[in-house]
Amino acid sequence: MGVVRTILLVAFVIVCVLLILLVLIQNEDNGGMGGVFGGQSAAFGSHSASVLTKTTGVLTVLFFVFTFSLALINKVSDRGSDLSKTAAEVQEPNVSTDSASSGSWLDEVEE
Repeated sequence: MGVVRTILLVAFVIVCVLLILLVLIQNEDNGGMGGVFGGQSAAFGSHSASVLTKTTGVLTVLFFVFTFSLALINKVSDRGSDLSKTAAEVQEPNVSTDSASSGSWLDEVEE
């Protein structure tokens, strides 16, 4: 399970970075960050807006799939055992076997 979790986490980070970059590159009425890179995305041809939009949609779907997959993998299956161990530790008294520390702090102050 650890290998699958690591692969999903790495893929999730890559999808997040690509999604951020695609949203920043998209140009809506020359008001976005797309103008920084020359104004027009001529690398994809005349259908550049549709390619960027479709790619953003695909990456958004992948983002949600990876998010829910990571949430299901990292879900704690048995919470009761963790809480019962903690409760048992809290209820046990702290008994020391050392004779020097068997007295209270008040006895130490009086001496």
